[in-house]
Amino acid sequence: MRLALLTREFPPEVYGGAGVHVEYLARELARSIDVRVHCFGNPREAKEVTAYKPWPALSGEARFTAALQAMSVDLAMAAGVGDADLVHSHTWYTNLAGHLAKLLHGIPHVATTHSLEPLRPWKAEQLGGGYRLSSFCERVGLESADAVVAVSDGMRRDVLACYPAIDPGRVSVIHNGIDPQEYRPDPSTDVVLRRGIDPKRPYVLFVGRVTRQKGIVHLLDAAAKIDRSAQLVFCAGSADTPELANEVHQKVSRLEEKRGGIVWIEEMLPRVEVIQLLSHASVFVCPSIYEPFGLVNVEAMACETPVVASHVGGIPEVVDHGVTGYLVPLEQGPDGIPLNPQRFAADLAAAINLVLQDPAHGRALGLAGRRRVVEQFSWAAVAERTVELYRTLVPASRAG
Repeated sequence: MRLALLTREFPPEVYGGAGVHVEYLARELARSIDVRVHCFGNPREAKEVTAYKPWPALSGEARFTAALQAMSVDLAMAAGVGDADLVHSHTWYTNLAGHLAKLLHGIPHVATTHSLEPLRPWKAEQLGGGYRLSSFCERVGLESADAVVAVSDGMRRDVLACYPAIDPGRVSVIHNGIDPQEYRPDPSTDVVLRRGIDPKRPYVLFVGRVTRQKGIVHLLDAAAKIDRSAQLVFCAGSADTPELANEVHQKVSRLEEKRGGIVWIEEMLPRVEVIQLLSHASVFVCPSIYEPFGLVNVEAMACETPVVASHVGGIPEVVDHGVTGYLVPLEQGPDGIPLNPQRFAADLAAAINLVLQDPAHGRALGLAGRRRVVEQFSWAAVAERTVELYRTLVPASRAG
């Protein structure tokens, strides 16, 4: 069986959980089938990876340009996968390519949902009218796919609620995975020191993009109530919009006036550095308001770090409340925005303090988290289930 794996991100250009998922899934799938990766960006050295760039004519400053550029890549991808037996797309960025490939070449299309556009209305702030295009690409791709993979039970419910035209029998749940040999406690402290963190003081860690989805504004609101003996370390990339960047900057400035120990790392760090920061954190915080799975929580648990996370999406399938960390309730409106953000911030702070005030308990939560990861979230199991799904769609003579 020859698989065409369609993705926006692929090493070395990986910035989010979906990109990490595809990177490791491709590696594991290649142990049993022929995998060809089709991605966005600059040319890759590996012969089994083909990269595509947007049409030059679509350059410009308009917010909707990014969506048009993605659609231009989708057209090129669809033309480039004619020798595949099956195509597997990831995220709205390539769902349309998967659908077009199905029509062009008469091959099955599998689509994995890492998030859903109807549940991210704040993206209109980032993409403008392009948000309607991204929603179109996703809807057409998912509703027409031969199989849809949801990364959690919560995501499966969301898929069927957002797209009732999809037959429930076509939606399978296959959780994300992790390599526990790579993500494991790192006793070194060179990265911690180089990043300006005091290794003798406890610290609370956030790792994620500066976007409405990841809830960083709510963590900043909670920060004033977090035990002041702990440092607050924010490892965050650039903001989705200048308006959000300004809002976050103002919150950080006000927070620095109230307490010390704020470390702001305004870049997405290499994986090896993130692993060390996770390993020495007293608690990792995931305050997302939308999280279909939340791979970063698995990464933290693999490093024996207790997790405090919002009770949304697929996170409760990862974090075992009271065993590997704590889940914070979040009441949301139809648009996903917290109905009572002050209450959510206060509850976040209370859960974080619960871990900080009892280091022995925090260590026990971390050890339990590591055990849970090793037992339930291996990439080998993810790949095995994925190939089983492929073989239900590809004729036996070509399945290999």
